[in-house]
Formats: sequence, C-alpha cells, structure tokens
Amino acid sequence: MAKPVQIVSTKILAPLHKQELMKYGVELIEADFIKTENKPFELKDLNESLIFTSQNAVHSVLSHPESEELKKKNVYCVGLKTKSLLEENGFNVIAYTGYASDLAEIITLIYRNESYTFFSGNMRRDTLPEALKENGIKFNEIEVYETTLQPQKIKANPEAILFFSPSGVKSYLKHNTINKQICFCIGDTTAEALVKITKNIIVADQPTIEDVIEDVIHEYK
Repeated sequence: MAKPVQIVSTKILAPLHKQELMKYGVELIEADFIKTENKPFELKDLNESLIFTSQNAVHSVLSHPESEELKKKNVYCVGLKTKSLLEENGFNVIAYTGYASDLAEIITLIYRNESYTFFSGNMRRDTLPEALKENGIKFNEIEVYETTLQPQKIKANPEAILFFSPSGVKSYLKHNTINKQICFCIGDTTAEALVKITKNIIVADQPTIEDVIEDVIHEYK
C-alpha cells in the first residue's frame, strides 16, 4: 500500500468534499485558520445599488431585521455562491464576477451612473473601493462582518496545503513554514499572498471549493 498523501486544509471542509479526497487515499488534516463573525451594523444612508463580495456579508445582512427593505434594490456581487445565496433570498442580482477587480471594471465601464453601498468585512481588499473612488463613483461602505486569524501549529509535514483566502495564508504562515509543499489556491488573490514564498502554486480554474478539490484529485489520483 502506498503511504497516503497528507494534505492540510486551512478550512474545515464539508463532509462531501472530504469523502471525495479520501476516495483517492488522501489523509486530510483540517483546521479553520480564520474565523468570521457577523457584527452589529445600522442600515442607514443606503445608496441605490448594493455590492456584496462574500457570502459572509450576505449572511450578516440577512440577519438584520430590516433586510427585507433591501430586496427592492439592484445587487452586484462577487462569486457564484454569493449570487446563488442572494437570489435564493429574493435579491435581484444584476451582475456577478469571479473577482472583485472584474466587478470594479464592469461597474466603472457600464454602471458608473449608479450609486452603491458596499457591505464588507474588516479584512476586505482595497481593490473595489479604490476603483470606485478613482472613477468618481458615488459609494459608501458598511462593515457587516469580522474576520479574525486563528493561527495554529500543524505538527505534520504535509505534501500539499489548501488555501481559500489571503487571510488564511497569513494565518497559516504565523506558525508554519512552506517549503516544498504544493499550495492549492481558490483564486488569484489568494495565490498572490504566496508569490514571495513559493513557486509551487496551483490556482483553481473557478474560485470555488469544488474546483480546488478537483485540482487536488487531478494531481494525486
């Protein structure tokens, strides 16, 4: 029997994803290296359209007692999962992209005359707000969730590591080093956080967990 491939996931995976990997003899070590929590916020001074760049923001906004009011507004978002979650809850999604930079481009090129309220987290990237500001587009921001790092030491010496966000990378590197491991990343933004550290990076075709898992299977089956 070949020795199982040890892989670290910086996020606890759904049972389904875990089973997929175990089918191919992967030994999975998993831990949540970041934690996200809703934070209290007020729904005031809202602009015509809304921007969501993560499912966390959607969950937090949905937990607000006045969230029904927002469903009349047009929504722009990042991520297919974010889009599905919004639509399932009765929001009208006008456009969605895989990355914030692409959404910024669509808004500045096509929808620049609207005004926006961006629901964000405390560790959000500057990409989108900076692009809107540079193009003189009216927007404001409401912080609706908080991400905290939960660094921990991994005792094993894995062959690969799965990363799902830049903050996950940051958290992992606090107590662990990356030498020869292959780093599987959910997207370009996450991969950018590793550029100075390793060349062994595989980025998923689409920024979804499913695509990351497919890459791992492709690599090790």
